[in-house]
Amino acid sequence: MPIEQYTESIVLQEMKCVLGENEFGFCFPQGDVEQVDKLEKALKKAGGKPAVCAPDDYSQGGNGKAKPEYIITFNKKPTTIIVVECKKSVSKHISEKLDRPKDYAVDGALYYAKFLKEDYNVIALAVSGTKKDAIKANAYYWQKGHEEYTELKKASDIIYEPENYLRLVSGEAVKKAVSIEEIQELALEMHDALRELAVTEREKPVFIAGILIALNDKDFIAEYPNLISFNSLLNRLQDAINNVLKESDIRKEKIEDIKNRFKIIGRNTGIKNIKLGHYNSLSWYIEELEKKIKPMMDFADNTIDALGIFYHEFVKYSGGDGSGLGIVLTPQHLTEFMCALAEVNKNSKVVDICCGSGTFLVTAMSKMFKGASDKDIEKIRNNALFGIESQDEIYTLAIANMIIRGDGKSNIFFGDCFDKALTDEIKSKNINVGLINPPYAQTKSELEFVENMLEVLTTGGTGVVVVPMSCAIGTKFKETRERLFKKHTLKAVFSMPDDIFYSNNASVNVCVMVWEAHKTHDPTKTTFFGYYKDDGFVKAKKLGRIDKFNKWKNIEEEWLRLYRERETKEGLSVKKSVDWDDEWLCEAYMETDYSLLTQEDFQETVNNYLAYLVKSRQ
Repeated sequence: MPIEQYTESIVLQEMKCVLGENEFGFCFPQGDVEQVDKLEKALKKAGGKPAVCAPDDYSQGGNGKAKPEYIITFNKKPTTIIVVECKKSVSKHISEKLDRPKDYAVDGALYYAKFLKEDYNVIALAVSGTKKDAIKANAYYWQKGHEEYTELKKASDIIYEPENYLRLVSGEAVKKAVSIEEIQELALEMHDALRELAVTEREKPVFIAGILIALNDKDFIAEYPNLISFNSLLNRLQDAINNVLKESDIRKEKIEDIKNRFKIIGRNTGIKNIKLGHYNSLSWYIEELEKKIKPMMDFADNTIDALGIFYHEFVKYSGGDGSGLGIVLTPQHLTEFMCALAEVNKNSKVVDICCGSGTFLVTAMSKMFKGASDKDIEKIRNNALFGIESQDEIYTLAIANMIIRGDGKSNIFFGDCFDKALTDEIKSKNINVGLINPPYAQTKSELEFVENMLEVLTTGGTGVVVVPMSCAIGTKFKETRERLFKKHTLKAVFSMPDDIFYSNNASVNVCVMVWEAHKTHDPTKTTFFGYYKDDGFVKAKKLGRIDKFNKWKNIEEEWLRLYRERETKEGLSVKKSVDWDDEWLCEAYMETDYSLLTQEDFQETVNNYLAYLVKSRQ
């Protein structure tokens, strides 16, 4: 049978804090505050919770000592505290008159707060329920010495980390570390909800991206909860989108295009007929995205493309692999590894000529912020990140991603990366790092995308790409390979794990290449080859490939060390002089200890080769 301790455990888990000392302050359980005189005095004055007591009734209390589930203090804000009251049943969350503190969570939290606010600014948090996905939560702010409290409406039915409650009461944006699980949960819920409204797959990203763009308008954030009609909310939402895009230097024709696309949602009769504030209403989507996704995107330390993952989940739940919509997310640890290979830092200028939702740019921006001054960060945001995307829906997603991340100019260009005028414009930006995962099996080969990306870089610039293994085999793309070697240097190739794209329902085998732009390849000098097949990740149900045993950090460090020191290590790396018509794979040059091979190894190799032939239609 569920007990209240389940609720208390959920609170600590979601707040990411422990009993006792935390980095932000202290968490006292069950009124155990003897060491803090003012808290001890207030809890004794409150006494045990009476059965009936109105919020403005101070005559009750004084019998025994109050024992709220938790009192949380802050090192940086010693005058503000959080008091937490829990109940195991959601039916006991809030009473009609807020006058039943003994039996109801909200009533109890406010009862404690009215005594504590004599000495503190109090955030009263009430949580009910024993299942994470079905909790009820409400938070209130009762300032020191005031007779009235206010509800923190943007904290309803969600539990934030303690410092985020401070941000809420001060009007700042909530920030939250990325949780893949939370993204997946909300994506599934919204996917099903949008399907009920007959919103198409191509309309979904515009809808989500449009709302997230609007949520970058501070006036809209303040105003939208008070709008009472669908039309007034929709119009204000469109105004906010327009304002943010104008400030972000998006070209006028694309602003109009995005606005017009968003109007399609406004004509959806299903969503128009749902009363604001109810599940699946327009306001519900805005509130959920503001509470659960935007905080992850606002957190500067996040290198993860939360919006890209969110959209990818839409595609997955619709039964596709994303290829039809042009989005196959590069695994996060792979994007970070590629940024490390390119030595991305605060002085880099980065481009992705087929940027999709902006995964590489999001990761690069976070890396560039490390060790950067405020002046450097502003420069990075405005003039150091560039992308090109050719699909309308994905373009909208990409600019939303960068705008929300604080990229003031949002230098995402709409168009074909092979368009000469666009190429010339990008080339004029003096970009020294290129990162791409080009679309596979298109009219143009993956190596032609690599060639085009290298063309826009400065002399000596670094291009890091992830491409199918077929690009590294000497029998294919001969003309492109020869052109590449005449103009650029192949510095390294890494054979990656066979199932690295497993989470994307894609099983293509890939390698990562490192190129130096505009320096002719010298076939007498060695290229570094890595056999980087084991990244320590394992497959987990629903989550895809995960670093379950925390092996990746040490593996990545060794991979990078071997490359940077150009060290040969048996089973992992070799150096070899190659020309354009040679194999560009470690497997072709590393020595194999055949005594270690088994029948299973042989069969797996044959199976993989046959699968490759089928996929490439050879």
